[in-house]
Amino acid sequence: MIELAIQRLREDAVVPARAYPGDAGLDLAACERLELGPGERAVVGTGLAVAIPEGYAGFVQPRSGLASRHGISVVNAPGLIDSGYRGELRVVLLNTDRAESFVVEPGMRIAQLVVLPVPQLELVETEELPESERGVRGFGSSRAR
Repeated sequence: MIELAIQRLREDAVVPARAYPGDAGLDLAACERLELGPGERAVVGTGLAVAIPEGYAGFVQPRSGLASRHGISVVNAPGLIDSGYRGELRVVLLNTDRAESFVVEPGMRIAQLVVLPVPQLELVETEELPESERGVRGFGSSRAR
């Protein structure tokens, strides 16, 4: 098990928690109120900072319940938190609903934080890449041919 250091930047910030034992994501809660009109996006503060351990990265994911019931998503999903970042965790929310506004209230769970190991890579420039079954076939290439 690894430790994740968390700092409250605001007194009313909610410390992330898992909804159920064994969940991969820690729920992130809003620390401010705002209204997202249809098609609008906004950056929502959590009032928290974290120290992701070296060799790991944090990934901010949408919450499936907000997405399915209200059309609320995270624009840059997954948002990336590097191990050296110590600023406030902020979530870029998007209201995809074409008709209804959505109100974010303080304490509302708006996203999930997943922390995963990220290997250190050594880049090796080469004249030719090794062959693979897929080759150069791109987006949509796995559809039935």
